[in-house]
Amino acid sequence: MTDQAKVRRHAERVRELVASVVRTQIKDPRLGMITITDARITPDLRDATVFYTVLGDASDQASTAAALESAKGLLRSTVGKALGLRHSPSLTFVLDDVQDQVKQIDELLAAARTADAEVQRLAAQAEYAGEPQPYKLETDDDEVEGEDEVDEGRDQDRPPAGSAGNGGDRP
Repeated sequence: MTDQAKVRRHAERVRELVASVVRTQIKDPRLGMITITDARITPDLRDATVFYTVLGDASDQASTAAALESAKGLLRSTVGKALGLRHSPSLTFVLDDVQDQVKQIDELLAAARTADAEVQRLAAQAEYAGEPQPYKLETDDDEVEGEDEVDEGRDQDRPPAGSAGNGGDRP
């Protein structure tokens, strides 16, 4: 088993190496405005997937993908030498469609905002199904009369204040 921290370090190093080689050593005119966004490597350190984005339309993306495929051997040997592994990881390049996902999330958020505004508009016009105040409120007059009746009832059942209820025989 390979340590997960070691795998993460190697993946980060692969991303840095590929970005550096693409920027400095690959002179293919098909290579567009490319950004290496992420790299992932399998736990056995044999296969690496490199994610990239390209600024431009679909034709720019296709030509950049072709340029990366043609430079795969140079990139693999550079990564293998720099990592110092017994086996150089094979590289797979995947177009990272971050912009498409961002666009989709923005559309979903806009739809959610519209739905929330509609709910707020409907809630402002809503009325209660029953009475506006469904709970019975006690008024001050009811409380005063109720307390007097309870106090009078307690006075009859309760022994006088100085006695313990046994006639005062005990000290």
